[in-house]
Amino acid sequence: MVEELVAAGVTLASAGAVYMAAAARVVKQYERGVVFRLGKLRPQVRGPGFTLIVPGVDKLRKVNMQIVTMPVPAQEGITRDNVTVRVDAVVYFKVTSPADAVVRVEDYRFAVSQMAQTSLRSIIGKSELDDLLSNREQLNQGLELMIDSPAVEWGVTIDRVDIKDVSLPETMKRSMARQAEADRERRARVINADAELQASKKLAEAAHQMSDAPAALQLRLLQTVMAVAAEKNSTLVLPIPVELLRFLEKGAQAPADAAGAQRAPVVESRAVREEPPPLEARLDSDPAGSISRQE
Repeated sequence: MVEELVAAGVTLASAGAVYMAAAARVVKQYERGVVFRLGKLRPQVRGPGFTLIVPGVDKLRKVNMQIVTMPVPAQEGITRDNVTVRVDAVVYFKVTSPADAVVRVEDYRFAVSQMAQTSLRSIIGKSELDDLLSNREQLNQGLELMIDSPAVEWGVTIDRVDIKDVSLPETMKRSMARQAEADRERRARVINADAELQASKKLAEAAHQMSDAPAALQLRLLQTVMAVAAEKNSTLVLPIPVELLRFLEKGAQAPADAAGAQRAPVVESRAVREEPPPLEARLDSDPAGSISRQE
């Protein structure tokens, strides 16, 4: 009798162990459990930890609640300004309602992926090339709204959408490079012209300042000579200001005019003393001359 009781106890214990093994489930911290009892969804969602289900009656399905990073394959399209581009993106999303993610859609990952590809092609057709290259933040927000609208019904929330890369044809790349080069050259010319204008203004101010103080021009000349001599050149080109040449020319003309003014009276006096007397006076003074004139 005792042996039968012991055998029955062992059998019950074994059946209980088997039942516990079949009914025991462990839900991880980042997961939630959705229970179907005879195919019908149970309203209570099982949280993380140890839980039990009815073997053969209940079926537990675990749903990951972590943020999922899904790359969107590159989509080729034509922009609004008729440029062919290839754009790829990445979608960050997570499940907020495990029951809806299991019941409302067959595979929420595949559904989000297809919706992201469709929305990306739509964004390409509505945008211009400059927007795809420089205004990505606004396009990311628009793409997020387009994907998030149907995903809410699936129990999925789109956390973020980013456009990763925009591939352009080689001809378009060369055209953009030429445009950028021309723009840089234009800006360089404008900067050079502005620098020349500012330099001319400063030089004009310096010229006015030197005109008030002539010695400043000589000091500037000496500074230039020192700067050239510091290079240890064998040939020294010394610029001479035009004002200095004019000053020397005026200094040379003044003594010449003074000397000419002193020589003029002496020559005139000599000319007066050496002038011969008139012919009639000589004949009158000479008696022989008078006789010959009478004859």
